Amino acid sequence: MKKILVLAGDYVEDYEVMVPFQMLQMLGYEVHAVCPGKKPGDTVRTAIHDFEGDQTYSEKRGHNFAINADFDQVKVADYAGLVIPGGRAPEYLRLNARLLEIVREFNDAKKPIAAVCHGPQILVSAGVLRNRQCTAYPAVKPDVVDAGGVWCEPNATATNAFVDGNLVTGPAWPAHPVASSAIWTSRSWGAPLASPWPRRSPSPPSRCPRGATTRCSPSTPCR
Repeated sequence: MKKILVLAGDYVEDYEVMVPFQMLQMLGYEVHAVCPGKKPGDTVRTAIHDFEGDQTYSEKRGHNFAINADFDQVKVADYAGLVIPGGRAPEYLRLNARLLEIVREFNDAKKPIAAVCHGPQILVSAGVLRNRQCTAYPAVKPDVVDAGGVWCEPNATATNAFVDGNLVTGPAWPAHPVASSAIWTSRSWGAPLASPWPRRSPSPPSRCPRGATTRCSPSTPCR
């Protein structure tokens, strides 16, 4: 059974950690959620970020999410892909040198990396975004651009996602369907256990050409 690593931390966004964790298990992967300083059986607190008409997202207390693997024992060679959820956790997780090293090892090995919302803050600090197409929560745009990334604009509903080689990024949890279909249809993630579900993407990821800052959506690709 192929394994996927999920980087979690306190006040990780609730949907952004739980949905891919359960979805990847459904597809037949063994999913390991880890957090620096925490051991299997410990929990992280999650935050629910929503879009309710304010100038930025609102935040509510979410669930306790269980850590099921040991961060100190992570060996990148054991995993087929990496998931980096958003929320507030990436703000402090990127201060951990070993965590950034893990991200760089995944990238150097061209193993798939999926990051959503504030998750790309970790990609910025790991130094893996130069000349790479990437989206994120809009407030993260200056970080992506300053790191040499090619910014791809989220659409009005934050439902689009972008693929650049081994990298899949989305602006927030509403992009899960498109980002998930990109993961499922990408051979680079490696075949999980046999599944009766067809490998079909109802909404293909958007294409964002180099230097583009126009809005893109699954139905309206970048030009």
